Amino acid sequence: MTASDQQHLPSPAPADAPGFPSPADGGAYEAAAREPVDPHLLQRLADAHGVGTSFQGWDGLPHSVAEDTLIKVLASLGVRADTNQLIEAALAEAELAPWRRMLPPAVVIQQGEPAQVPVHVRDGATAQLTIVLEDGAGSRNGVQQDLWVQPRDVDGVATGRATFALPQDLPLGWHTLHAESEGATATATLVVVPARLTTAAPLEERRGWGLATQLYSVRSRRSWGIGDFSDLADLAALSGARGADYVLVNPLHAAEPVPPVQPSPYSPSTRRFFNPLYIRIEAIPEVAYLKPRKRATVEKLHEEVAGLNKEGNRLDRDAAYAAKLQALELLYHARRPPARQAAFDEFCRISGQGLDDFALWSAIREDLPAGDPFWSDPACAIGTPQTEALRERLADRIGFHRWLQWICDEQLEEAQRAALRSGMRLGVVHDLAVGVDHSSADAWTLHDVLAPGTSVGAPPDMYNQQGQDWGQPPWHPARLAEAGYIPFRNMLATVLRHAGGVRVDHILGLFRLWWIPAGNAPGDGAYVKYDHEALIGILALEAQRAGAVVIGEDLGTFEPWVRDYLAARGILGTSILWFEYDGDSPLAPEKYRTQALASVNTHDLPPTAGYLAGDHVALRSGLGLLERSEAEERAEHNASLEKMFALLRERGYLPEDGPGGAAGREERTIEALHLLLAQAPSVLLGVALVDAVGERRVQNQPGTTEALYPNWQVPLAGPDGRPVFLDDLPTNQRFNSLLSAVEEALRG
Repeated sequence: MTASDQQHLPSPAPADAPGFPSPADGGAYEAAAREPVDPHLLQRLADAHGVGTSFQGWDGLPHSVAEDTLIKVLASLGVRADTNQLIEAALAEAELAPWRRMLPPAVVIQQGEPAQVPVHVRDGATAQLTIVLEDGAGSRNGVQQDLWVQPRDVDGVATGRATFALPQDLPLGWHTLHAESEGATATATLVVVPARLTTAAPLEERRGWGLATQLYSVRSRRSWGIGDFSDLADLAALSGARGADYVLVNPLHAAEPVPPVQPSPYSPSTRRFFNPLYIRIEAIPEVAYLKPRKRATVEKLHEEVAGLNKEGNRLDRDAAYAAKLQALELLYHARRPPARQAAFDEFCRISGQGLDDFALWSAIREDLPAGDPFWSDPACAIGTPQTEALRERLADRIGFHRWLQWICDEQLEEAQRAALRSGMRLGVVHDLAVGVDHSSADAWTLHDVLAPGTSVGAPPDMYNQQGQDWGQPPWHPARLAEAGYIPFRNMLATVLRHAGGVRVDHILGLFRLWWIPAGNAPGDGAYVKYDHEALIGILALEAQRAGAVVIGEDLGTFEPWVRDYLAARGILGTSILWFEYDGDSPLAPEKYRTQALASVNTHDLPPTAGYLAGDHVALRSGLGLLERSEAEERAEHNASLEKMFALLRERGYLPEDGPGGAAGREERTIEALHLLLAQAPSVLLGVALVDAVGERRVQNQPGTTEALYPNWQVPLAGPDGRPVFLDDLPTNQRFNSLLSAVEEALRG
């Protein structure tokens, strides 16, 4: 809303008015000091702001959310609810809030569907609504409808509502609504999204399969101790030549700008930009232009970490990244030819303020640790004089971090080109994490659209009976809409820029998220609803424009209608063999969903070789993570396996005996599981690279710290624990056998 608009409409209540905690509060309140509140009033207020007052637990029973938890969650949304007076004021404000605005903060509609937009003006005044199309492609007018709505008194001003119908033939894209009445004006984002994402339609005619892997663990003999973008290109080319249509990788989001770095790819510093750890130094063109002395320095740095490739137990990200950063510093200062300088400048222009702010955070974060008071000081927020002075002083370091992102972009583009050249239909499929760390770049640069004083997690379930706290701040639903969903769009656009698809981790979070107030136990949270029509619509729009498929990780606790909704919008689901049951028996493959990516396992489970052997039971027992005895756990696991083996034998996929002893049986069983899954109608089949080489170790063991288990630090190895290199895959019998079996099963 513009300044002129505010002259003619009632002003919003001040930040310190009842129902509006001041920014200094951070949404906090002192539970011990508050008076008892009316639970019915509190429930009405929670409902008005999309906060669930109860939820169905994994035990199938309803569970009520604690009163104090509701009050804390509402506080994180900017709503005070610790007295009845505050609740009543907040309820009144929730009713009036839409009337205080001339236009809604953002409007998301499906293409071709009828849609209306309310415009609030002085009662009796005329209004006009114009749609300015994306990229200056013209404008259209809304048509006022003959609908009368009872005017409201808003702070003493009689305010009416004019309702405008939008043209049904608006093109897909990001447009702008412009309203005008008696000199007052307002603008809002209008997003026209596809009713259904159509990018997966070709897969219904010809199903596809691909490899899934953790890129950091996949090394060649040319790597710097960590799998990189060039290794990704080689893996795509290698598997594409065998008939694969995609390679799915872990999130490649950026972590800390300097060592030590967070091992987990699911706790990044930003979801918009990429991790320079994955850069292949020798693939940067400027290497060729280095003077001999500097070229020798780069080669020496590589030699110092090349031995890490032989390490089969634990990856050393910090050593690899430290060496790469030294080499990258030399290359950044190398003179770029005019054409490459122009390409760098264009990348910076396209990436805009988001890249500038991320690079600023990176430059500051090089010297200031995550816990430094600077990051929580309002005087040091983005846009403040102190931070803008740092932007000027750190210009060269900011330039370096911009350049790193350009190199990441170039090498990802080449990886996708290599994938498509090999015959893949999709190519690289990225993974989008649920959120970012509390001390991340996004938490600092996007704090205006994140909720303070709370974390995202999950309620208790059969695997985590205390619940989970992922330590990540959630999107603030209202503030994200106020921002026109631009931060969400920018994140998606970058991830999809050089991709054939994206897997959205915990896609249920676009419908609702489990919010855990600071200081609460993980199980003491509440679900907060999101505008899934808007978020799923924008996801579909950006994927449609990129020509990419979307795979939603729709596992865990969810409302029954969610999967049907995602399928109707063209979003693929996820089916994991071990989780698909029909009563007490494994689900027959013919009954699997068509619109899904089906796989034997996932990175959240042990590789199939380890799972079949029950290695995870012994591991969890040794770490003290079992709720019962190891013998009881193993007995239940073996009973579950036997049900699956019975189905395999029934279908003729599992011979009783054969050559190779135990190792041979294991390999044949893994192939049999994939052959069984290939009979499902699912449009995509996933093959985990760890299964193709016989790896046994789990990548991540929930409930542990780095001191107990090397989560996200396990290099790719074979059954004997020795590293498996990309260079050796073409002659790896086990790898070739499984890929050939899958290709033949789908194409035979």
